[in-house]
Amino acid sequence: MSHTPKFLHASLLLTGVVLSIVGCEPSSSKSPKATSEDAAEASAVASDAAATAKADDAGKSNKVKLGSPELTAGIPGEGPLKLAEIEAWLNDPRNHETLEIELPLGLAAGASQVQGLDKNPLTRAKIELGRQLYFDNRLSADRTVSCSSCHHPDEGFGKHTQFGVGIGNQMGGRNSPVSYNRILSGAQFWDGRAGTLEDQAIGPIANPIEMGYTHDACVECLKGVPGYKLQLEKIFGTADIAAVGKALASFERAIVTGPSPFDYYERLRPFEKIDPEDLKDDADQYAKYQQIVEDAKAHPMSDSAKRGRELYFTEKANCSACHVGANLTDEKYHNIGVGMDKEKPDIGREEVTKDPKDRGAFKTPTIRNVEMSAPYMHDGSQKTLEEVVEWYAKGGHPNPTLSDKIKKLDLTAQDKQDLVEFMKACTGEFPLVNRDRLPE
Repeated sequence: MSHTPKFLHASLLLTGVVLSIVGCEPSSSKSPKATSEDAAEASAVASDAAATAKADDAGKSNKVKLGSPELTAGIPGEGPLKLAEIEAWLNDPRNHETLEIELPLGLAAGASQVQGLDKNPLTRAKIELGRQLYFDNRLSADRTVSCSSCHHPDEGFGKHTQFGVGIGNQMGGRNSPVSYNRILSGAQFWDGRAGTLEDQAIGPIANPIEMGYTHDACVECLKGVPGYKLQLEKIFGTADIAAVGKALASFERAIVTGPSPFDYYERLRPFEKIDPEDLKDDADQYAKYQQIVEDAKAHPMSDSAKRGRELYFTEKANCSACHVGANLTDEKYHNIGVGMDKEKPDIGREEVTKDPKDRGAFKTPTIRNVEMSAPYMHDGSQKTLEEVVEWYAKGGHPNPTLSDKIKKLDLTAQDKQDLVEFMKACTGEFPLVNRDRLPE
């Protein structure tokens, strides 16, 4: 693994690997004849891939790749966390060092878009405290709901219910957004009402139909738990709601999607234009090329998914008009017509900006790991990816503020299935997370 934060090798930009990931590459037919430049570009990709594949140095380092299970595995041991275990953890200065992060293959193309670390740098201690808080029901008024209740690892860090469900089984009015890849996201919630991940993290605590507490009461509860009081004061210098938000945000920024078949295929694509024999003069480069081929074979994209990829990044399907960038979202707000046929529709972003042009606009969700977080749309109205594709194919629901990007699509049944298969090919592994080691 490279310890240098160079997520975009200049040569990658020439190959179109990064451009295809961020959706800027127009679809084109394969070059019938490879050039020396093709070979050089592919060689550069191979070098970058080899650097990414290097193992970490032995022992703890402040240079880490997000998604590494050591960041979310919890304080070593079994059972509830004892105060002595927490004290020992906090007394290790390495747990307070600011981490130099690297993003996994695929997301690495968005390194320049990382959010929030300038004001809340990542440390192991912050991530670990955030992990504990994320899974702890004591953050809710009746001790029945945690952050993970609506954003659970087993449910794609979302919830397989149409709406979020809070204390007393109260139901909200929107589908639970996912809590992964937040490190590449600024404003949060479907309508962007929280300016930062830290603001988002503490919002549900004081929402009467979610966790039902007040911020002051929540903090007093946590201060009554010796392990939490110690960590908050040691890490942040004070036990207050801002510290709780920083810890939760740190944990959520450590939850990222691993490389998907799509990412491995993107790394292989430049080589499809060249003759592998052109690489054999350099044994090292040829070996790296072979590794890229093996990685793609180990994480294959089906022919259907490959066809879906071509549709996704062209005007025929036009998905990349909004689902673009390393995280396959533009982080913007669009009215695609969902729910706008109701007598009193959810006005979405307009509630925040007070601008009528934003009526019915909601934030573009990521396509990464989307197959794991059904149902879909801000109102959870679409149960499957097939339904989502059908919605776009018909051109959404007409209304005065419908996005100009939404148009009826001329897609065959095979095209629609290919798009679904491509979205599924954008699924990578989540990091392993310890959910049970919480303070006594």
